[in-house]
Amino acid sequence: MVVIRLSRGGSKARPFFNIVVADKRVRRDGRFIERIGFYNPIAKDTEEGLRVVQDRLTYWTSVGAQVSPTVQRLVKQAAAKAA
Repeated sequence: MVVIRLSRGGSKARPFFNIVVADKRVRRDGRFIERIGFYNPIAKDTEEGLRVVQDRLTYWTSVGAQVSPTVQRLVKQAAAKAA
């Protein structure tokens, strides 16, 4: 199964997450199919904290990819902020 989830990057105490499309059997920070965005939880007001390529997200969900609960919450936040 293909899943859209977060992949952690950054250093200790300074997390940075990529939103990736990956096979569910692959480890969290391992190989992925495509990177469709990022999430920076410690972004300042002047920095961009969340970016998601909506057309790729729509494509992957249309072909059967499951979205993790955390990514689903972030996408809703991005949509609310954009509106």
